[in-house]
Amino acid sequence: MINIKVPGKLMIAGEYAVLEKNQKCIVAAINRYVEGSIEPSIKNQLFLPDLKLEDIFFEIKNENVEFSIEDLRLSFLRNSISVVVRFLKENSIELIPFKLSIKSQLDDASSGKKYGLGSSAAIVVAAVSSILALHNKDEFLNHDTIFKLSAIAHLKTQGNGSGADIAAGVYGGWLEYSAFNSEWLLREIENSDKLKDIVESPWRNLIIRKLTPPSELKLVVGWTKETASTSPMIRKVDNFKKENPHIYKEFLKESSVSVDNLIKAFDDNSFEDSISALSENRKALKSFGEKACIPIETKKLTDLCSIGEQYGSAKSSGAGGGDCGIAFLKDDYEKQELYREWEKADIEPLDLEISESGVSFKILT
Repeated sequence: MINIKVPGKLMIAGEYAVLEKNQKCIVAAINRYVEGSIEPSIKNQLFLPDLKLEDIFFEIKNENVEFSIEDLRLSFLRNSISVVVRFLKENSIELIPFKLSIKSQLDDASSGKKYGLGSSAAIVVAAVSSILALHNKDEFLNHDTIFKLSAIAHLKTQGNGSGADIAAGVYGGWLEYSAFNSEWLLREIENSDKLKDIVESPWRNLIIRKLTPPSELKLVVGWTKETASTSPMIRKVDNFKKENPHIYKEFLKESSVSVDNLIKAFDDNSFEDSISALSENRKALKSFGEKACIPIETKKLTDLCSIGEQYGSAKSSGAGGGDCGIAFLKDDYEKQELYREWEKADIEPLDLEISESGVSFKILT
């Protein structure tokens, strides 16, 4: 049996803008995980206890995956399995029937709380990594191959997204990230005879670089107790930018400047500049949301940020509309004070730390 762990993600800065060409974001992997286990089996089986989907059988016919039940929640896994199967076949690797189990720590299963820590991306990375690992091909168990196969599977399922959450799950740590051109990639998937050619070629505009935050900087996370869905928010932004290109272009400029300033602050080991740059990015997102009438920063997120800025700087994390916010602080005393103030405002502090490792494997004998 092989066990796989994939960290979840927190968006730090550059949300929405990162969906555009040559725009950057900062994303971080966190120490809550999606865990997978895989072993050879007589029949292909899938166990997803978090979704109460167990003992699901499936067949692979001409790279199409047919499950024994119909459930829309299986879409990401259907495409993950299909993409890896196609890739292995193109590399003349005989397929092994397998039993795959995936469970998540990213949300709180006991209470049903959903924090927005990137579960769909981490599940895709776990599935892709597990199947590659089972087939004993070390040359494919590198970060770049896992990232590209996972990004293809995720994009085929969701149709949008930057891939930053996948990068966090694969590479770990703090990352500077600039997205691949998703329209180009979808065309390549549609028109290319071989998936391996896409995986082995450079991807337009893609940048993934490890960052080291200032030594004094502490990242803290609060949950608003409001859940949000990324795809509808992205669609609202897409509709707005078509009708208001000038406002959208101004937002991209403001986001780019603030993210570049934050990257430079990290490279310079400057806590003070990091505080300023994070605040700049919050202002860019908040202003854009207000102009577009899109609730990126909800009242609860505004409360979270206003409290956080008394101790350092703070902003929403991810698509907004709920879920989590983050704050940059300097010491543990401030963290405890901040937590108390957040709790008074009905914001739940989350005990999260950065996961320096991305996807990891452990072989059990």
